[in-house]
Amino acid sequence: MNRENTTRFIKSEAKKLGFDYCGIAMAKPLDEDARRLERWLQKGFHGSMQYMENYFDMRVDPTKLVPGAKSVITLLKNYYPSVEQSGETPRIAKYAYGNDYHEVIREQLRFFLQNIRENVGEIQGRGFVDSAPVLERAWAQKSGLGWIGKNGNLINKGSGSFYFIATLITDLDLDYDDPLVKDFCGSCTKCIDSCPTDAILPNKIIDGSKCISYFTIELKDLLIPQEMKGKFDDWMFGCDTCQDVCPWNRFSKPNNEAAFTPIPEILNLSTQDWEHMTEEGFKKIFKHSPLKRTKFKGIQRNLDFIKDSY
Repeated sequence: MNRENTTRFIKSEAKKLGFDYCGIAMAKPLDEDARRLERWLQKGFHGSMQYMENYFDMRVDPTKLVPGAKSVITLLKNYYPSVEQSGETPRIAKYAYGNDYHEVIREQLRFFLQNIRENVGEIQGRGFVDSAPVLERAWAQKSGLGWIGKNGNLINKGSGSFYFIATLITDLDLDYDDPLVKDFCGSCTKCIDSCPTDAILPNKIIDGSKCISYFTIELKDLLIPQEMKGKFDDWMFGCDTCQDVCPWNRFSKPNNEAAFTPIPEILNLSTQDWEHMTEEGFKKIFKHSPLKRTKFKGIQRNLDFIKDSY
């Protein structure tokens, strides 16, 4: 295939595999993003997430991850649910309603790369889904799939921000999409005003060390800082507040991925049900859920921290 036909094939194949959007950018160092990331790290906004400091060169240069890389293919996959939790259960971020997206999308990326090789020829390429030093949102913006909102999320003008981002870096020479240079947030500050812990700062800077998702998922300490008491708005795992209030998410539509079908217990378990759950029961119910990342002890810690507000 020539470059045009190969590009067309890749976008068609992405759609067949269930990805909602596919954009392509030239693989080159992200100099501006590198400076921004360095300043962010220096200010300690990553909290105890020390892994954010690792592999800095790889984060900002795709050719360090895939030698000879020419193209960065970005894929978006909708996770917005068709139903939401009842008002009586501890709140869980929508991305964690169904099966672990890492497992689901990683398998789809494997098929994607396999199909490309079968139809285009032997190529070098690696797929990533939130599991490697890749600045996914920067690449999504550079491939025209959206802009970075004030809450740090990628926002697609037609569909909002409830998307997983996957990246395929390859040595294929492809046609590139135009980057989206306009910011459609305008003067809106709903996400900033609504953040329960004031983690969203001006100029699209997020203090990750204040984010509810950081405390309920990333923080490995046995205790959550007491100064956060009463600020979690019943969030037990993750937080969707800045996305829920975003006007662009009025365009969100339920996803079509069977693997993201909500686990019934996530929708319906009461605080008391969670308190009475055993570790064995937790491991069985959430075997394929993102909740296993926090582990049973982490969930119990989070629940103890927020239950006083019920």
